[in-house]
Amino acid sequence: MGKMRVMFLCTGNSCRSQMAEGWLRYLGGDRFDVFSAGIEAHGKNPRAIAVMREAGVDISAQTSEILDPALLHTMDLLITVCGHADEHCPVVPASCEKQHWPFDDPAKATGTEDAVTNAFRRVRDQIRTRIEIFVNNDKT
Repeated sequence: MGKMRVMFLCTGNSCRSQMAEGWLRYLGGDRFDVFSAGIEAHGKNPRAIAVMREAGVDISAQTSEILDPALLHTMDLLITVCGHADEHCPVVPASCEKQHWPFDDPAKATGTEDAVTNAFRRVRDQIRTRIEIFVNNDKT
């Protein structure tokens, strides 16, 4: 059996799905082909790049993409990471499992620079924990 093909989907493909893609690439090694996309493409959030870099994962070369229905039809697993993407997700092919892993949107955090950065760190760490559980339970 080949690598499991996994796509993370969120609204803008700027924070949560980007971090999830980075974590699965980092923690899953060569066991997965990993993609991320958005219902829209908002560009990558510089804070997401910065907090991932703090954790030793470079996502700066990843791109912010709009969901490609043709690519979706090649996936084994689609994971939505926000409610909006889950609600507006196109029909998933029968060959693709869909899961929903909701995370708060750190881009909506308010307050001081430290408070906003800490919101990104919290979501980064929550995503890492969820990816670790996924990787450790996957038998590919």
